[in-house]
Amino acid sequence: MAGIQVVTDSACDLSPTTAEERDVRVVPLTIRFGSEELVDRDELSSKEFWDRVITGPDMPSTAAPSPGAFQQAFLDAREAESSGVVCVMLSSGLSATYQSACTAAEAVADRIPVRVVDTQSVTMGQGLLVLAAVDMVADGHSLEEIEVALNDMKGRTHVYGVVDSLDYLRRGGRIGGAAQLVGSLLSIKPVIHVVDGVVEVESKQRTRSRALSYLANKAVEAGPLDRLGPTNGSAPDFDEVLEMLRKATPDHEIVTGALGPVVGSHTGPASIGVSFITKGR
Repeated sequence: MAGIQVVTDSACDLSPTTAEERDVRVVPLTIRFGSEELVDRDELSSKEFWDRVITGPDMPSTAAPSPGAFQQAFLDAREAESSGVVCVMLSSGLSATYQSACTAAEAVADRIPVRVVDTQSVTMGQGLLVLAAVDMVADGHSLEEIEVALNDMKGRTHVYGVVDSLDYLRRGGRIGGAAQLVGSLLSIKPVIHVVDGVVEVESKQRTRSRALSYLANKAVEAGPLDRLGPTNGSAPDFDEVLEMLRKATPDHEIVTGALGPVVGSHTGPASIGVSFITKGR
């Protein structure tokens, strides 16, 4: 028996190298540019995506994987003699991906046990929970123990981001139009965060440099950290944030993610994220 397989979706923003090294099966979402559909990671890398966003005429959009895509991942785990699957999904408040995974889990229930976890998170907030699941598998925890632990940890998982404009989020239907109007005044730079699985405006900073400092301080001042994952969405000043985050000392190694097409379609270029999990009591 090969143990428990960890499955996630491509909104987690773990690099393909990290996913392969940690034996994480990633089920990709689909990215649309006009009438053209491309499978995230398989047909469109993060660099190719950002090149197209910056230079192309079409606004990207996203589509959830089909239940069949998850069912194939679960059955592949069974074929590899895995004892079960823990499926760590992006927020059900942002995508139908979680529901697709649940439908697939029900379809294979008589062949392999699957636990689907709604992280109520996205990007590296989700990615850090995936890595926590991998570590728990390596430590020999059961499927039920991992599910319980992840549901506890997601309440301590925080995702903050600085976007150059709220226009992408507004046009993608991920945030209210009134917030976009206020955020555009006086070139204010908005800080967003994920609350109960949806994106909200956390604050508005006068300049980008102040916004980035504010972003990094969210992690530095959060108290003892279990995990930390900054994310770069084609931002020229990402290294400045990394330097500020050196003051943070999480228990686990800092994992840097590249903001991929799934999240980047809604945040636009020059976005930077900081995700972290605080230590439990």
